[in-house]
Amino acid sequence: MEIWLVGITGLALVLWAVERFILTPRARRAAGEGGDLPPRAKIFEYAAAFLPVLLVVLCIRSFLYEPYRIPSGSMQPTLEIGDFIFVNKFAYGLRLPVTNTTVVELGTPKRGDVVVFKLPSDPRANFIKRMVGLPGDVIEYRNKRLHINGEPIEVSEPVPLNPASPYSVRKAVEVLGQASHDVHFMPGRISREGSFRVPAGHYFVMGDNRDNSRDSRYPGVGYIPEDRLVGRAERIWFNWEIGSMPEWGRI
Repeated sequence: MEIWLVGITGLALVLWAVERFILTPRARRAAGEGGDLPPRAKIFEYAAAFLPVLLVVLCIRSFLYEPYRIPSGSMQPTLEIGDFIFVNKFAYGLRLPVTNTTVVELGTPKRGDVVVFKLPSDPRANFIKRMVGLPGDVIEYRNKRLHINGEPIEVSEPVPLNPASPYSVRKAVEVLGQASHDVHFMPGRISREGSFRVPAGHYFVMGDNRDNSRDSRYPGVGYIPEDRLVGRAERIWFNWEIGSMPEWGRI
């Protein structure tokens, strides 16, 4: 979306500049002193009218905040399918649009942050996960327990959401960084386990839905380079799925 927004804004800017600095002076010379200028072509009217709006939207989405929709359940129960969230794009520094190059350092990711990033294997795809491992960390995940640098992460005893079913999803409270959050486990489902050493300049992320998340444990995602980070999720806007009314209670 950012690429086409840059393209449309650039086109409007070019059209405005062509009319402002080439066509209008030429028309004035042709009309002579006190002569009437010919009417503007519609395309130049539209470019002049929409250019300020496009510039404002581009600046906000590129440097400040951008809305995202949650497409999957990998971050349940924290984020539900259909949630619309605001992502703070300057949380980890001001970055240039399209290239995502950091121009001003403003902050660094912390364990427990919910982050949006571009998939290393496909930069067109945006993923959202929880920040678990920082550069140099050793992450170990076995028997549905998380360890960081040899220390077990505090987690409550999982409680089934439906006590009547032995296969019910189980919810627990995990403490990561300075805050706690809920996580889901699925009995009987085996997710990828192992030990992972986070390389310099990279990060390790996991979904809160631990047994139903494609994250840094899997080769298709792996470690996230610093320049693939988009921003930090900060607020749920609303929830909306096709065929239903928006649910504002998720705010």
